[in-house]
Amino acid sequence: MKIFVIIPAYNEAKNIGKVLQDLADLKYQVVVVDDASQDKTSEIVLKFPKVVLLRHRLNRYQGAALETGNQYALKHGADIIVHFDADGQFLVSDIAGVIKPIIEDDYQVVLGSRFLGKKSELPKLKEYIFFPLARLVNYLFFNITTTDPQSGFRAFSKDVAEKLKIEQDGMAHCSEILAKIFQHKLKVKEVPITVLYHHFGQNFGGGLKIIKDLLFSKISK
Repeated sequence: MKIFVIIPAYNEAKNIGKVLQDLADLKYQVVVVDDASQDKTSEIVLKFPKVVLLRHRLNRYQGAALETGNQYALKHGADIIVHFDADGQFLVSDIAGVIKPIIEDDYQVVLGSRFLGKKSELPKLKEYIFFPLARLVNYLFFNITTTDPQSGFRAFSKDVAEKLKIEQDGMAHCSEILAKIFQHKLKVKEVPITVLYHHFGQNFGGGLKIIKDLLFSKISK
């Protein structure tokens, strides 16, 4: 079974080496999509000869980088595709638990959740304002009911990857993917993951932009 781990990266020279080193001894095909970084991200990735490096000439944002990785994985025989971050906030050890329901229990999609058992030190603004608002928007407009409305740690089967083309180039891709999962009535499971916050990440203004992008996309279709 071919398991591809897709890692979108933009200016992650400080973190990506540690992430790739942690993945080095595991039997996954790792693909890094460098989204036109202006630092030494690509130079560091090239130090890991087993890692596939894809590059965008222009910065197209995370959703587009993930779709580039998905298409590469599908062309090269992936059975399972995992989305994983380059910033070191996810634990490589959690990948096994994320793919297990697909391998053993025929789930089509598995979503990592920061709100199911494992301890993640969430920024208070995210925990008490942004995430509850994101859950509400997901439910009201897209009929999505998940504990984690914006997790970038997910896995899905080849068949799902072929169905769920990512059209939102920016951070709104998280909710777009969830919406399509629920629209297609796929067999989905959430599993606990740990997130180690080194920095805040998406600010509140960025969160409002995600909501705007999603609503505009929904209205325009």
